[in-house]
Amino acid sequence: MLPLTPYLSALATYSIEWTMKVYEHSDPDSMSPRSHPWVDSESNPAHRYYNFRSRPELIRSSIEDMQEWSDYPATKTFYRLLEWLNGPESVFESNDCAFSGAALNAQTSKRLQCSGRLMMLYRDLTLNTSPKQIQWLTTAAAHALNQTDPTFEGGAIGATIMSVKFITLPGPPELQQGQQLMLSFWAWGENEPEVMTNLDRTFTNMAVVLQTLSDEIRHTSPATRTDD
Repeated sequence: MLPLTPYLSALATYSIEWTMKVYEHSDPDSMSPRSHPWVDSESNPAHRYYNFRSRPELIRSSIEDMQEWSDYPATKTFYRLLEWLNGPESVFESNDCAFSGAALNAQTSKRLQCSGRLMMLYRDLTLNTSPKQIQWLTTAAAHALNQTDPTFEGGAIGATIMSVKFITLPGPPELQQGQQLMLSFWAWGENEPEVMTNLDRTFTNMAVVLQTLSDEIRHTSPATRTDD
């Protein structure tokens, strides 16, 4: 397994230092019970789960949060990331995503901030029931993100391990308990175009890292060999 030393730690707060790039994000929502697949959102019944593996055409039409920002390259980069993540070349899949567009920011020296999240898991659902496998994925992603685009300070990524019940797995309920990885993201700028340009770069870095990890797992399977 990769070491945890590249991680930058943070408290359960949204106050972020400008130079922070990747950190272990303590999200209060991470304690809320979740399932895979889920049906609709308690906060907004209009938000629903879509299986992008079987319906990839919905990626560019069903993510309500991104529609207002569809003219920016960052949005198209995010769509391509989701298309790959749920496509045949990936060992992962997505479970949920959210986006909050550019708004006034009191957390850093930059005037505007946007933020969001991407929840992902192993496509082989049984791997998500092994804490060792999720920890490997989280640590490997954090390590790789810290090594990617090291001079970039216009965005940040936080990693959170979340509890999930995989309701399609056979067996008693205790064998359905597992975890997934939530990647929270932020980008900053003095104006909307700068924020969205930095967001595009953040998404590009995420895509590079996740594709690298997927290829590593597919070709050498270091994370998928368990002795649990």
